[in-house]
Amino acid sequence: MNNDSYDEVIKLTEAESPRCDYLHAHDELVEAVNERMPDEEILYDLAELYKVFGDSTRIKILYVLLESEMCVCDIAQLLNMSQSAISHQLRVLKQSKLVKYRRDGKAVMYSLADEHVKTIINQGMEHVEE
Repeated sequence: MNNDSYDEVIKLTEAESPRCDYLHAHDELVEAVNERMPDEEILYDLAELYKVFGDSTRIKILYVLLESEMCVCDIAQLLNMSQSAISHQLRVLKQSKLVKYRRDGKAVMYSLADEHVKTIINQGMEHVEE
C-alpha cells in the first residue's frame, strides 16, 4: 500500500469514527475513571495473562487440573499428547502462576495455583455455556 492509499484509509477511518459534540465532555467522569485506571505495566501483565488462556491445549490442562491434581504422565495420557508437549505447556502455566507443583517421591504433581484460577475457569465456562 503506497502512502497516498494509506492516508486515504486514515482519512476515511477518521471521518467514519464517532465524534463527541462537546469540547469538554464529562470532565469529572473522565477524571474519576482515569484516577482508577491501573498503571500501563499492570494492564500489560493482565493482557499477557489472558494470552495464556488463548491456547486450547493449556485450557485442557487447566480443566484437567480443575478436576484433580496430576502428574505429567497422567495428563499426557488423558489428553493423548506427548509428555514433552504437556511439560512445555505446564512450564508456560507455571510462569504465569496459574499452576503449581509439588514433589511426591520421584513424581511431580501439578495442580491449579489457587482459587482465583478455578474462578476464572468456572466463570469462563459459565459464560461460554450461556
